[in-house]
Amino acid sequence: MEAKDCKRKVILTGDRPTGRLHLGHYVGSLQRRVQLQNSGKYDEINILIADDQALTDNWDNPQKIRDNMIEVALDYLSVGIDPDKANICVQSNIPALHALTFYYMNLVTTQRLSRNPTVKSEMVMRGFSGSEGENDNQAGLPAGFFTYPVSQAADITAFKATTVPAGEDQMPMLEQTREIVRKFNSTYQRDILVEPDILLPENESQRRLPGIDGKAKMSKSLGNCIYLSDDPKTVKTKIMSMYTDPEHINIDDPGHVEGNMVFTYLDAFSRQDQFAEYLSDYSCLDEMKEHYRKGGLGDVKCKKFLIKVMEEMLTPIRAERAKWEADIPAVYDILRTGTAHAVEETNQTLAEVRDAMRINYFDDRSIITDWENWIHK
Repeated sequence: MEAKDCKRKVILTGDRPTGRLHLGHYVGSLQRRVQLQNSGKYDEINILIADDQALTDNWDNPQKIRDNMIEVALDYLSVGIDPDKANICVQSNIPALHALTFYYMNLVTTQRLSRNPTVKSEMVMRGFSGSEGENDNQAGLPAGFFTYPVSQAADITAFKATTVPAGEDQMPMLEQTREIVRKFNSTYQRDILVEPDILLPENESQRRLPGIDGKAKMSKSLGNCIYLSDDPKTVKTKIMSMYTDPEHINIDDPGHVEGNMVFTYLDAFSRQDQFAEYLSDYSCLDEMKEHYRKGGLGDVKCKKFLIKVMEEMLTPIRAERAKWEADIPAVYDILRTGTAHAVEETNQTLAEVRDAMRINYFDDRSIITDWENWIHK
């Protein structure tokens, strides 16, 4: 695979600016991005604010995207993304991404896009399809939304990313990108594009964090999120309303930890040392789970422990966000500088793609020779 042979190790990741970022984003990618930027193992880390893709289902409300772009940037900076180590850029202001998307659309069939599980589930979530798996009820489906896996492939390949940190729900999107890379390289007989690998969260419980209602992954559109910028009162209210075990009515009743959102979140966020500080009845989470299964441990006590765990994590994030909120022009300068760097880098990839396709008419002198030979033969 080209990515394994590439000397440079490059990361591309990002988010659609459709709202503030939440715990699902944090465990699915943000936390890992900070670790990766500080690891020293990568030559370049690019973080893309995908405002073009956000417009595919918000075309009638660009103000929402404009407002949320700064919200997303604030969330990045608040969790520890360092603009001196990671390049934060804005998708709509990188022209090469648009050209590459158009070229790649010719390499993908509509049938293949219809089979993409991520697209299918997103269609259902946004009301573009009648039910999971239905592809014939797509009235009102914007073409831009339908083809956003192609746009995502353009983003990844434009930066020649070798690694994409993401949750498991993005695996079909990465496979779509790899297919496009293979199709392009084989069609034009040039190893220009790089096949990326996905980097999943290390903790299994973090790969797809459910919402507080326990019914689906955490999602802004479903209203089941805990946001990184939520204040302590809001976090407490949300955790106290969290779905647990409907059969655990009385404290002495045996309980189930599987499907119980309190324990799902403790799996994702708690550390062993926090028990000594906040819940000394137990030495670790396994002991707490065992007691809950036997009966004798109430949901309120479990939720209060989770609140303390979450506040320990969220308090410094809120403080860092407040610092950046006090200097919004500096945030815009970070985005402007990062985007200018991205334009230069992706233009180089676009030039190589056009050269491979031999459509760089005014740069390749051999094309003129071919024309002359064709006319005079």
